[in-house]
Amino acid sequence: MDYTNIKFDEKGLVPAIVQDYRTKKVLMVAYMNQESLKQTIETGKATFYSRSRQSLWVKGETSGNFMLVKEIRVDCDEDALLVLAEAKGPACHTGKTSCFYRKLDGEQITELDENSELGGHILEEVYDVIADRKANPKEGSYTNYLFDKGIDKILKKVGEESAETIIAAKNNSKSEISSETADLFYHIMVMLADRGLTLSDVYAELAERRG
Repeated sequence: MDYTNIKFDEKGLVPAIVQDYRTKKVLMVAYMNQESLKQTIETGKATFYSRSRQSLWVKGETSGNFMLVKEIRVDCDEDALLVLAEAKGPACHTGKTSCFYRKLDGEQITELDENSELGGHILEEVYDVIADRKANPKEGSYTNYLFDKGIDKILKKVGEESAETIIAAKNNSKSEISSETADLFYHIMVMLADRGLTLSDVYAELAERRG
């Protein structure tokens, strides 16, 4: 593979920023050389060059927390890489999701802060499970029960959950509103999957409206 467009430094290295492909959360920064980049592309597992050990290392080869690469991008100056990956565990050796768990003043980012940063990624995860149930039915699955019953049953549940969400809002109970809204989101995603749509279709529509 031709890497001539990438500007490796005088030591033959280029910084590689690893980002969660779903949430876009920055997980870590490491370095790659031509060999580690080639191995990453061939194996699909993020592989870097250790400057301290002066050798290649596969992220997760010891811990099992591999990073499965979905896409690699190069920046406008062609001297840095962005690796979009699916993390199979914490990115940081401390057990944190991301290596960037501290602010400049040393204050640690709380789990609540981290969860709020992840935004709608949980929707993606739930949708992926729903889509998998459609492709690979599982006995006893409520999702498969809905698919088996068909669109009329699914739409009935969307209607019921919409009504329950309205009632929860009228009751002004935060926990009740959160619970019923989660139920509504789930059934809407089942409807989307049944009709052959994904969350990306909805995101695109919202983006177009946002302009």
